[in-house]
Amino acid sequence: MGKEVELRRHTASDGDRLTAEGVRAAVAIGATISGGYSLLVSSGAQRATQTLACFIAGLGQKLECGVTVNTGFRSDIEERWFRAAHQAEGGDLNDFTVVDEELVRTESARLGEALRQVFESLPEGGRALVVGHSPMHEAAIYGLTGEIVAPISKGAGVLVRQKDGGYEVEALT
Repeated sequence: MGKEVELRRHTASDGDRLTAEGVRAAVAIGATISGGYSLLVSSGAQRATQTLACFIAGLGQKLECGVTVNTGFRSDIEERWFRAAHQAEGGDLNDFTVVDEELVRTESARLGEALRQVFESLPEGGRALVVGHSPMHEAAIYGLTGEIVAPISKGAGVLVRQKDGGYEVEALT
């Protein structure tokens, strides 16, 4: 049966709060997501928690699990990520690696461990929704699976499935 973790980026924000458009977009996205979650996780940033709440409002399903904050899906060295992004010629992890290989290697390992722990906490057949940031989600996926995914746009996401001892990765819009 396997387990699934859906990682989604927060929607449009102004600082750490969603804009009115970000709220509208998150509620609309919530109406399109699968649901059936046994775990809801926010990175702890207000914009991520607010997006998660709007997703659930749009989903319209009663969920018994509540929201967990896991700061393991954030980076304590965001300024270093910003510098790497500014210097990189593109926006994916390969481009970041050219600029700061150690950053990508160490942060991917740390973020991948946070994602692995989410999988471990799920029951067989369980689903989790994690709302956070780019490129942290991309780094978490890379750290866990070794697969580099395209940059995640606001509100979009990636589904990671664990089954048969491995992982499958699928982009979500």
